[in-house]
Amino acid sequence: MSDETYPSYDLLDVLCPMHAVLNASGHVVHAGPTLQKVFAGKPLIGERFLEIAELRRPHVAETMAGLRGCHGARLHLRLRDGVRTGMKGVLIALPQGAASLGPPGGAIINLSFGISVVDAVRDFGLNAGDFPATDLTIEMLYLIEAKSAAMEASRKLNLRLQGARIAAEEQAYTDTLTGLKNRRAMDHVLERLMQTEQDFALMHLDLDYFKQVNDTLGHAAGDQVLQNVARRILAQTRADDLVARTGGDEFVLILAGVTARARLSEIATRLILCLEEPVMYNGQECRVSGSIGATLSCAYETPDLARMMEDSDLALYAAKARGRACHVLYDPALRADPPLHGTD
Repeated sequence: MSDETYPSYDLLDVLCPMHAVLNASGHVVHAGPTLQKVFAGKPLIGERFLEIAELRRPHVAETMAGLRGCHGARLHLRLRDGVRTGMKGVLIALPQGAASLGPPGGAIINLSFGISVVDAVRDFGLNAGDFPATDLTIEMLYLIEAKSAAMEASRKLNLRLQGARIAAEEQAYTDTLTGLKNRRAMDHVLERLMQTEQDFALMHLDLDYFKQVNDTLGHAAGDQVLQNVARRILAQTRADDLVARTGGDEFVLILAGVTARARLSEIATRLILCLEEPVMYNGQECRVSGSIGATLSCAYETPDLARMMEDSDLALYAAKARGRACHVLYDPALRADPPLHGTD
């Protein structure tokens, strides 16, 4: 195999950095810098070309004579090892006589990646400097890079917008003072429970003696009491229960899956006990308690939200009428002798 170097090689390296020069036996005697980069760490020089690349079209004998017969034709090839990237090529058969651009009887094959260029850039770590200055591949790479940058910017913008939307939705469903859910969130959860026909308990809690805290210590003390009450209620409920502040000192609890009266009574008793612990404000004790009215969706043949809210409210005022700091589970008998509505 001749190691002779031809002056044309330097010219080919610049104009066709993906070329290979074959000698008369079909072995690679020279390769452009980009092709060498593609074969980095793999044998190339001295290898038989048809053993490192598969000629897929045209279908000819896998010999040097077969290759030379493809003079000027468009070749479809694929690397045989590693990343089996598809390539396009054109072959120029060199004269058999005196040397010209390369070994007599040899050939020059100029290769390109065609539509596989994006994958090739990624797989072989190529960049714009690996292609001829006039190659449209460079323009395409710039467009791909610009598109990728634009898509990344769009992705980040969408993430920010999504975050802002989630934050806005969360804010729309949250009571700003206590961090609990608000009436809008309560309505949303109740509607979902009704649609899915899931049983739940509805508990209406109203603070006792809260007005006295506001009147004697001011609204800042009242706000601190409300925030403390919110934390205590959350501590006594499950993560999937909904606790909403629906008015000044009014709270609604939605307890999904609760159907037993004894279980509901136990939860209400625990809540009332924890609310009776005093709240300290500027060294002074703020004492409140809680009255609770509740109803169970399973107690209705066909649950109706408006009726359930009305019944839990009726049970709440019955608890107020019985001396506060107690709970009442709705009973139809309450409608026969409805309690008077108290104010605190």
